[in-house]
Amino acid sequence: MNAAQDAQEEVKPKFVDQGIALSAKVFDETLPKVKAHYQGLGKGMELAILGQAMCAQEGLLVLEVMGHVQEEIAQKMKPELMQLIREISGASGFKISIELKEELEQKQKVYYTDTDKFMRLKELHPALTEFQRRFGLETDF
Repeated sequence: MNAAQDAQEEVKPKFVDQGIALSAKVFDETLPKVKAHYQGLGKGMELAILGQAMCAQEGLLVLEVMGHVQEEIAQKMKPELMQLIREISGASGFKISIELKEELEQKQKVYYTDTDKFMRLKELHPALTEFQRRFGLETDF
């Protein structure tokens, strides 16, 4: 029985991490190939996520996503992305973290009607008030 146990111990693979570390430089070299892969598959949402801000540090890749929809897509693509990066760059022993960035609130007011747009233009260019009076201009027609 000792011979059988010794044989089983020899068969067990021993995983040794001999890959390179994922640094910013390695990731920057790998990213165009990863994007080309997703573009070839026609995955637009994944490409949009890869087009946003990313930060690669030693052993950690941080994906910044906007909104919960992109967060869900990023979670789904995470295993495939890790595999692609490992295959293309040879890097191993890294993790992918997803960081949710809230969309910035729009600080400027949106003008929908012609009257609102014209009022805003009159604020910016007071001479329009004189033109409106002199030529009888009206925005509602």
